Amino acid sequence: MMKTQKANIILRHATPDDLAILRYWDEQPHTIASDPDDDWEWEKELPYRPPWREQLMAELDGRPLGFVQIIDPAEEETHYWGDVSPNLRAIDIWIGEAEDLGRGYGTVMMAQAIERCFANPKVTEILIDPLETNTRAHRFYERIGFEFVENRMFEAHYCRVYHLTREQWQAKQSTQFE
Repeated sequence: MMKTQKANIILRHATPDDLAILRYWDEQPHTIASDPDDDWEWEKELPYRPPWREQLMAELDGRPLGFVQIIDPAEEETHYWGDVSPNLRAIDIWIGEAEDLGRGYGTVMMAQAIERCFANPKVTEILIDPLETNTRAHRFYERIGFEFVENRMFEAHYCRVYHLTREQWQAKQSTQFE
């Protein structure tokens, strides 16, 4: 079943044409619960493509499914992650519609995002920072192979920082995403 879903889910660059669906998803209760007061400034950010960031739409058989953002936290303009080593990536991911949660789509999206990060041979590690209260996300990331690093305050939010090294991914990849 996972291979079928993977074949049908693609990640493509988000464009200003995605503005309406992204705004709609921002208003969904499950999205608000995972990212309560961030303003993504879609109008400004969608046409802006800095070399340190990819904003990607996930589509299932051509239907918008979710969003993935991959950044280089050492180069990112706001320095959200603070002073970090080079050759890292950080991922934000969400599913747009609540009825698409728990169906394996996030796992496929995350696998594709991780593969995209590690396609660059210089990238050594990926970071994520779900809210401390988002226990469903914690289980999701741990199942994929991310390891807990620390609790940390980002802006006004308590988060759990996880990381996945290239070596951890390679060890887990053969069994997790077959």
